[in-house]
Amino acid sequence: MSSLNISVTEVSTFYLVGFPGMESAHIWIFIPICLLYIVAILGNCTILFFIKSEPSLHEPMYYFLSMLALSDLGLSISSLPTMPKVFLFNSSDISPNVCFAQEFFIHEFSAMESSVLLIMSFDRFVAICNPLRYTSILTSARVLQIGLAFSLKNVLLILPFPVTLKHLRYCKKNLLSHSYCLHQDVMKLACSDNSFNVIYGLFVALTGILDITFIFMSYILILRAVLAIASQRERLKVLSTCVSHICAVLIFYVPVISLAVIYRFASRSSPLSKILMADIFLLVPPVMNPIIYCVKS
Repeated sequence: MSSLNISVTEVSTFYLVGFPGMESAHIWIFIPICLLYIVAILGNCTILFFIKSEPSLHEPMYYFLSMLALSDLGLSISSLPTMPKVFLFNSSDISPNVCFAQEFFIHEFSAMESSVLLIMSFDRFVAICNPLRYTSILTSARVLQIGLAFSLKNVLLILPFPVTLKHLRYCKKNLLSHSYCLHQDVMKLACSDNSFNVIYGLFVALTGILDITFIFMSYILILRAVLAIASQRERLKVLSTCVSHICAVLIFYVPVISLAVIYRFASRSSPLSKILMADIFLLVPPVMNPIIYCVKS
């Protein structure tokens, strides 16, 4: 009977982490982080403003670019509430519900960015391999339909994350590994069975692998079409239209893959390397994408 009276106290607060062992320098670390946020938000807002106000940019390629800018903007704003709290005010507590909401938006906009990069590779494929039908295939209405379809797909894909996390029990452990909430980080704190979260997380990761696989396949077809062009000058001219997109793909996927490799094969690596790579994944693409596309344009 005594065993029935034993109850486990559930955690009511999670605690975020900045850079362990460098707490005294957090205010100085936040200065470059703050600059990155400012550049990311201003850069992506500038892209959206110019695409909206300039009629000559009302084309499929720039519509997709505006989707990328919205994804980057959402990714930056999703992590913004907790970063200053941790680094500037040394306040690391966060309620579970707020944490679940934050991780939903971070994963949602990450998934959306992956989808937009896939859509943009299809745009480059049609423009290079079937240029005469480009305007008839990618009409404004179809571009809108594609954007809405992928947005709905990603919402439905990521929605189970916060829902299932909310139904887990959290006791004893309440210390997260980053200055923001991620699904894989939160589910490790659960003291109840989280096998569904693990399996579903792998499924979501698989969809990201499919995105990059289709991007790779589209560039194989693009390269084959380019090599069929007789003039080397024309080949370079056609390939130059893909440079910005290739850079955006590398900037987004290299940190993601590196972080996955560190967690999978370098479990004994310094926690700082994991934190730094996760911050690069979250902060660098929203900063670099506007710069890349503005320079190219």
